[in-house]
Amino acid sequence: MQQLSAQDASFIYSETPSAHMHVAMLGLYDQSTASAERVRFRDILGNIEQRLHLAKCFRRKLVEVPGETDHPYWIEDRNFDLEFHVRHVALPPPGDWTQFCRQAARLHSYPLDRTKPLWELTVISGLHAIDGVPEGAFALLLKVHHAAIDGVSGAALTEVLHDLSATPGTIPPPQAPWHGEPEPAPFELMSRSALNNFMQPMRAAEMLSRTIPAARRAAERLRSRPVEPIGPVPRTRFNARVTPHRVFDGRQYRLDDLRAIKQTVKGATINDAVLTVVGGALRKYLIDKGELPNDSLIAMAPINVRTADEKNTEGNKVAAMLASLCTHIENPAERLAAVRDSTHKSKLFTSAIGARLMTDYNQFIPARVAALAARVYSAAGMAERGTPSFNCVVTNVPGPQSPLYMSGARLDRMFGMGPVSDGVGLIFPVFSYCGGITISVCGCRETLPDAERLANDLDDSFEQLKRATA
Repeated sequence: MQQLSAQDASFIYSETPSAHMHVAMLGLYDQSTASAERVRFRDILGNIEQRLHLAKCFRRKLVEVPGETDHPYWIEDRNFDLEFHVRHVALPPPGDWTQFCRQAARLHSYPLDRTKPLWELTVISGLHAIDGVPEGAFALLLKVHHAAIDGVSGAALTEVLHDLSATPGTIPPPQAPWHGEPEPAPFELMSRSALNNFMQPMRAAEMLSRTIPAARRAAERLRSRPVEPIGPVPRTRFNARVTPHRVFDGRQYRLDDLRAIKQTVKGATINDAVLTVVGGALRKYLIDKGELPNDSLIAMAPINVRTADEKNTEGNKVAAMLASLCTHIENPAERLAAVRDSTHKSKLFTSAIGARLMTDYNQFIPARVAALAARVYSAAGMAERGTPSFNCVVTNVPGPQSPLYMSGARLDRMFGMGPVSDGVGLIFPVFSYCGGITISVCGCRETLPDAERLANDLDDSFEQLKRATA
């Protein structure tokens, strides 16, 4: 039995009937590389089964503490049933990109079953009319609750499920036979909660001893090099309550093109180039709607704060960085330079405060308070009042640059899907793999009824930026 960290538990508390806190990885596969150029459903099922011991999240389910007096626990599900978690659907003819995006959005729209380990994998077949995708391809959509993984650990999970060649490799056996755990009694959970709450003041004192020197260093850095705050944050159609219904679309680009683009501005990164493309797309989309605000839209970009010892750990180890998308700037090259300045300022501020230190303070918010605050925020409609914290999320996850294979089928490309919530109804998951980079659009169907239009605007923004920096 293992207790969730405060950051992991926050994704449990913030889940509502309209905001489901799971992430999803959506891969398209070329069957021609497999033996007999065909992958059967049972092949995929067997591949998953022999790798269950390589990732803890596969067989662990959630146990909540009575009265929410402490954070929940993970236990090994003694009734684990693999076939409950692995499903198969097929697109009807013609099996084109629009059908595929709608099916992926539907699968992403419903919550995971809290009584089971918090993941599902759906095989999608019938992909016969998608440009650039080999005939007979299939897709895998892996949904995992955000309480179990973040973007970095999700990318690691993707690698765990794949081979490095079309010939499946030998999977190392588990070090010991797997056994499920009995459900803990309420008395045991309450006893653990009492002990944790008793120890909390001592943990807080230890944290304070680390905070005071860090605060002094931060103050000195900010005095010597003042950093202007990012903002103001305008209100847009995406900063409202969300419904349970999702939309999805995505586009793929060459990683080398983005490298060439970012080299035209000193100090710019590939992530800066991606933010510039997203900013250009949102600018065009909102202009067409007659809704572009005078102030620039602001994006939240998660930052991985894992230490070297935590490199392969599951769960969440992220801090948040705000960046201007510079949607008020029409010229793409000028927008890239402005985005670079914005992210540079945010990195200076985050570095001065200490990204890891900011996340560590989450553990001192009482579980009941955190859960109640999340429910009140949603029920009271606070997302539609006041100034938004940011307008959207852009999360960039570096993936492997060597081909991956599932039961012999080559992974052709990978898209991401993420959660949206009241006040933040739009997320752009970004994933790089094998020389390509995909930018996905995932949002609430109510505020983004035309995801394909925004995805086309990504294409236009990318081409304009490429020409402007050539």
